[in-house]
Amino acid sequence: MSPLDRLAAHPLPFAILMGVTFTAAAADEVVAQMSVRDDLCTAGATVHGGALMALADTVGAAATFLNLPAGAKGTTTIESKTNFVAAAPAGEVLTATATPVHRGGRTQVWQTRITRGDGRLVALVTQTQMVL
Repeated sequence: MSPLDRLAAHPLPFAILMGVTFTAAAADEVVAQMSVRDDLCTAGATVHGGALMALADTVGAAATFLNLPAGAKGTTTIESKTNFVAAAPAGEVLTATATPVHRGGRTQVWQTRITRGDGRLVALVTQTQMVL
């Protein structure tokens, strides 16, 4: 089963609610997209920071899932840091790309870059996942 098929076989309810779609998956990179809908926005019709954090958390957790060591039961986020760089308006399609910083037996650290369609960086997220 391909990594993308593995993710599809284990859907994440909140990611589905937000409209997150995984577009590529491998051990070294997971990519997903999310359209900025009105209900994901704050004042001024721009994406809410919490929606960006949730998108990155979803992609980083999925990347960890694909890299779990044998015998692991799952993963949970234990720390996340977000730098907000630019706004993204309603209607924009965001791309979140997670790449590994550290993949250990007890924790994994992933960095997720969220970009707009024009390539501009919207947010940079670093999260630590505990291996359960």
